[in-house]
Amino acid sequence: MSEARIAGSGGPSRSNLFARWRKDAQGVTAIEFAMVAMPFLMLLFGIIGVGLYFFTTFTLENAVEQAARVLRTGEAQEAGLSEAQFKARVCGFVPGHVDCENKVRVNVLSFTDTANIAPDSLPTCLNNDNTLAGTTQYAPGAASEVVVVWVCYEWELSSKIPFLDLGNMAGGSRLIQATAVFRTEPYGT
Repeated sequence: MSEARIAGSGGPSRSNLFARWRKDAQGVTAIEFAMVAMPFLMLLFGIIGVGLYFFTTFTLENAVEQAARVLRTGEAQEAGLSEAQFKARVCGFVPGHVDCENKVRVNVLSFTDTANIAPDSLPTCLNNDNTLAGTTQYAPGAASEVVVVWVCYEWELSSKIPFLDLGNMAGGSRLIQATAVFRTEPYGT
């Protein structure tokens, strides 16, 4: 009698406690979520980050194509479009989340023929310390010349996306470039 009393008054035995824990399913959902939450969030942020990167790249390429049309037809050359005016034209085609004023560099170079385009004749987008170069070139060329429109954009959002390192610049930013190469029309003749 004393054994039953001791077992009953002292609380449940260990074997009873483990049996109750095995049968209790109240916290299983929380434990399962904790196991899959981190991989799920990593996948989610990765998809969002890569999607934003491709969206920004596509919109920048589209802006270069649209703005370069005035150079291709000779409209910009005949109107005397300045470097700032052409950059404003490019910026008019990019979405609002792109900091066009501070983070976009527009280079326009002209060559008599494609054979004259050498890698060392093209400007660089980055300084030696992997920051965005501050200088640009603007030479829209004349009729029937080859024109290279080269736009560089420092995408800072890449440094702020968790779990994903898209940066290739100082500070974790990503360099996005868009280029259009074409021969201008024989305008003015």
